Amino acid sequence: METEISSVGEFGLIDRLTADLPKINQSTVKAVGDDAAVIRYEPKRDILVSTDMLLEGVHFDLTYVPLKHLGYKAAVVNFSDIYAMNGTPRQLVVGLGVSTRFTVEHLEELYAGLRLACEVYGVDLVGGDTTASRAGLVISATVIGDVEEGKAVSRNGAKPTDLICVSGDLGAAYMGLQLLEREKTASAGRKDFVPDFAGKEYLVERQLKPEARRDIIKELAEAGIEPTSMIDVSDGLSSELMHLCKASKTGCRVYEDRIPIDYQTAVMAEELNMNLVTAAMNGGEDYELLFTVPLTAHEAVSRLKGIRVIGHMSPEDQGCALIGRNGEELPLKAQGFTHL
Repeated sequence: METEISSVGEFGLIDRLTADLPKINQSTVKAVGDDAAVIRYEPKRDILVSTDMLLEGVHFDLTYVPLKHLGYKAAVVNFSDIYAMNGTPRQLVVGLGVSTRFTVEHLEELYAGLRLACEVYGVDLVGGDTTASRAGLVISATVIGDVEEGKAVSRNGAKPTDLICVSGDLGAAYMGLQLLEREKTASAGRKDFVPDFAGKEYLVERQLKPEARRDIIKELAEAGIEPTSMIDVSDGLSSELMHLCKASKTGCRVYEDRIPIDYQTAVMAEELNMNLVTAAMNGGEDYELLFTVPLTAHEAVSRLKGIRVIGHMSPEDQGCALIGRNGEELPLKAQGFTHL
């Protein structure tokens, strides 16, 4: 039997969702249960804060997104922003807007995903807010992190000779979304429908359960490599490259044949008759790290697992371009996801 939210009330709901939350970080002095969380950082640490809002029907479709996966993803995409600054996420605050079609059990599933993400990444869930919504489910998440004083990596530090690097592979999350949308369309009006994800599980996982690349931050630190600029790939490689170039006042040259693409992504693009490079450049939601390093770091960064050098920065007046397999220059365009 499911429980209507009105039967437990706002404070009863908070108690159920936040009961027995663990405290992982010493900087968490006081978490849920007061008017504000209390966080105390040691000297010589810089504080990082980032926030994201996810709206039903805009950022996610509950037809095929399980609530536990949604909670996990809502947390991880925030953690990714902190890693993209070379920091470590420590605390998470979550606000929910909830319509009457959701029960207490629904929100417990969502919180199960939030809790799991916090457990995996060593983050404390320290508070939030819940209110009524007339537009379905709304999730607002704010993450607080820290970084050694002066070690935060911004978008504006790249030089025209720097190498451009990216972690993992690109386009898989976008192809996962296309696959989910295809199966949703095929299921219309069919109660016995079973979606076909055989051989493409990686694509679905990349869309529904992305991971933040804290491993890359650790690898870079252990190798003594300090990125000159960095950003996470949330809105597509083209968009993120242009953000780095605008902030750093540079141009860039990225080579088509160096863009890392998974085999399942290529197969799915062929099935859908989509341009593979366009998907990889503009798909978004990969949450890989895009960063620049000095030319002198080429040998060191090339030895690191899971990182690919895909191009180099250039003088600002040369603009931003993709170099095709035949040497042709194609101007980069920001065609990724926009939030407005």
